[in-house]
Amino acid sequence: MIESRPEFDKIISFDEFNKYYWYRDELSQICKSLGLENRGTKQELNDIIEQYFKGNLIKKSSIKRKKKQVEVVTLDTPLLECGFSFNAHFREYFSTLTDVSPFKFTADMATAWRKVKREHDLSFTIQDMLKVYYGNSDYAKYDHSVCQWNQFLKNFCADENSRNYSNKLKVASILWKEVRNSSNEKIYSKNLLTEYADKIKEYGEVVK
Repeated sequence: MIESRPEFDKIISFDEFNKYYWYRDELSQICKSLGLENRGTKQELNDIIEQYFKGNLIKKSSIKRKKKQVEVVTLDTPLLECGFSFNAHFREYFSTLTDVSPFKFTADMATAWRKVKREHDLSFTIQDMLKVYYGNSDYAKYDHSVCQWNQFLKNFCADENSRNYSNKLKVASILWKEVRNSSNEKIYSKNLLTEYADKIKEYGEVVK
């Protein structure tokens, strides 16, 4: 039997919290109720909650730091001091460094940049960002769990058994809700069709 997701205030550790699937809006509301920073991406909010369980409270930032910028960008230049952003100028710059054209910033690079800004990490340099691009850094990794529902739906529709249902999307969403609120792995399995047969029949008609 799949274990139901408890209320947040009943969860005592980040490991337990991480067993369950949470929507970004839910994470934002949790952070808001705790008086923590509640703006940002799903992964950023997840990181804030992880820090909360470690005893570090990341409050809302109301003061914008004045940006100091250098004129010449080198490999040792901190990202926060060179006006870095994912624009055409730095795309061309990284294209020159990597000899890749056209150059595309990766999801891990975007995650690293968000962490640099969030933690105001003045030690993180262009060289460090290159390491992230080449996969030689564990500084920050993109959280692929944000794509879990899409993958779940794709796998459900690829299952021949899904043809037995007239409203695939509705059936998939019912199954996903059960899996999402459980501590089980957030993947589709045809066993779910049997386990939740009653709930599926209630909302969709079986194709004769």
